[in-house]
Amino acid sequence: MRTGQTHLFIPGPTNVPEDVRQAMNVPMQDMRAPDFGELTLDLFTGLKKVLRTEAGRVMMFPGSGTGAWEAAITNTLNAGDKVLMSRYGQFSTLWVEMAQRLGLDVEVIDVPWGAGCPVKEYARRLGRDREGRIKAVFVTHNETATGVTSDVAAVRRALDECFHDALLFVDGVSSIGSIDFRMDDWGVDLAVTGSQKGLMLPAGLGILGVSEKAMEASKTSTMRRAYFEFADMVKMNEGGYFPYTPPTQLFHGMRRSLDRIFAEGLDNVVARHHRLAEGVRRGVHAMGLELVAEHPSLYSDTVSAIRVPQEIDARDVIAAAYTKYNTSLGSGLARLAGKVFRIGHLGDLNEGMILTALGVTELSLAEAGMKVEFGRGVGAAQAWFAGQAGAELRVAAE
Repeated sequence: MRTGQTHLFIPGPTNVPEDVRQAMNVPMQDMRAPDFGELTLDLFTGLKKVLRTEAGRVMMFPGSGTGAWEAAITNTLNAGDKVLMSRYGQFSTLWVEMAQRLGLDVEVIDVPWGAGCPVKEYARRLGRDREGRIKAVFVTHNETATGVTSDVAAVRRALDECFHDALLFVDGVSSIGSIDFRMDDWGVDLAVTGSQKGLMLPAGLGILGVSEKAMEASKTSTMRRAYFEFADMVKMNEGGYFPYTPPTQLFHGMRRSLDRIFAEGLDNVVARHHRLAEGVRRGVHAMGLELVAEHPSLYSDTVSAIRVPQEIDARDVIAAAYTKYNTSLGSGLARLAGKVFRIGHLGDLNEGMILTALGVTELSLAEAGMKVEFGRGVGAAQAWFAGQAGAELRVAAE
């Protein structure tokens, strides 16, 4: 029999704060009632603030981030269009597969899992595309499988320096609301995320930021679509309604979730994620382990993918954490299965929770057969957090 709290340290779904969970505990209501827009219209405004866009439009599709991927593609491109994509983890790989299934002509750049978006190679290929055959460029901002964050702003610069008019698609599923993301400043045309990550909600909403340029493209796109039709969504959203049954309870939870984000301050949310992520990284390195990310400049502030020694099976670490210590760690995906486990550190999280994650990780590594000096990882994170707290006190005193 399990006692106490079950700990969730996967990169999504993330922990749902208690006040958000309670906000969703409401009776069913009429989604066509004349006052329904009083609930929903403010959510669009709040999500625009999270995306940092003024000119763009926000859409919410019942579904997941993957559904928002499909909506982005099918509303703005045409079958046979050439697009530029790269694979450097499981989720960037899945996006390539979707584009191919939808009939796009995908020019793929493969780089090692642990590297980031190959910006220089993007720039080279865009520069030689004199006839503008590349209609869109895709970037996975935060590759959840490898714990790597790529430089979206650098991709925008590459497009601008080549005077290229391709649309910029960004998968921000595990970054938006947790890692700095600036839709307008970076010239992002389609920004994809989901409710179950930085927004601290259950899964069930695919969220899409759409630029004015992308909306114009949607008027001439001929790809087949029905459920994901932008025009239907725009027409109904104007009054706060939806062309099909929406997940009303999630809207109530989102209202509270956005209140939490804005009360903390979006910049402070981003800074907190960096502080907590750095505690995880210092703890992992103190244990003698390495991250999948090839360089510190690529380290993700929402998930760390951690390599185990060759003689250890990461699946045993994950199983020990779950069965003995009531803790879920993220698994290694695809080619990283058995070689990697992941610690998700995004959403509703604090220092004490990070120390719990690291403490359970040490115990689980020992259960899996690794020689562990208990307390090294936890101690390294404690030292980091204590130093950060001291710095904040000194700044406040000044």
